[in-house]
Amino acid sequence: MSTSSETRKSVKDEFIELFWTLLWALIIALFLRTFLFQPFHIPTGSMYPQLKVGDYLISSKYPYGYSRYSLPLGTKLFSGRILDPPPKRGDIVVFKWPNDNKTDYIKRVIGLPGDKVQMKNGRLWLNGELVPFEVLGEEVADDRGAHVVTRIRETLPNGKSYIVWDAGRTRFDNTFPETVPKDKYFMMGDNRDNSLDSRDWGFVPAENLVGRGEVILLSVNRNFRLLKPWTWFNFRNRVFISLRKNR
Repeated sequence: MSTSSETRKSVKDEFIELFWTLLWALIIALFLRTFLFQPFHIPTGSMYPQLKVGDYLISSKYPYGYSRYSLPLGTKLFSGRILDPPPKRGDIVVFKWPNDNKTDYIKRVIGLPGDKVQMKNGRLWLNGELVPFEVLGEEVADDRGAHVVTRIRETLPNGKSYIVWDAGRTRFDNTFPETVPKDKYFMMGDNRDNSLDSRDWGFVPAENLVGRGEVILLSVNRNFRLLKPWTWFNFRNRVFISLRKNR
């Protein structure tokens, strides 16, 4: 009789222990996702060649402080940002699209508040000066079917260097000069001729920033059927990190 009672007690204790283990795991995961890191899936080709369709990356949420969009479901507990060091030119940033404040976008910070941004004949100008660039040659791109693009390395005034794709003449090759307002940012995709960004829908409010792209966690093909574990920590990951660190 005592053995049966001890067995029932043991099962009950194990169930309680499992419950508390799962609860604490959920609390820790929620804390990490809210305040430290968040996974993000790349749905489009606007950031080729750095980020490809199907990539999963980890964004860190603490570098730019926190806003309502740092919270689950964008719960509006406060407005503006707290602990808000600004992003740097060239950072790859996850943010809420300003047209609906819901959809996650990822682009590169090109213009800070007060900067004047313009495209002339496909080249980027900042504050009236041409951003230094180097033509690296051509390659066959696979962002929207095979086609030839030109690889160009841009170097921003703070030394941040990265590669963009130029697919030829498009409506975004020439734009009017725009001065970035206070508390807003000008974002552009690295796939310059296949990216809807601040050249199309305008500036991104500081409140909409979610986090800074850090490292590619894994890659899948665009049909999301084939995992490629050999690419999880490949050379492209190191390129992504080195770009953020201005190496």
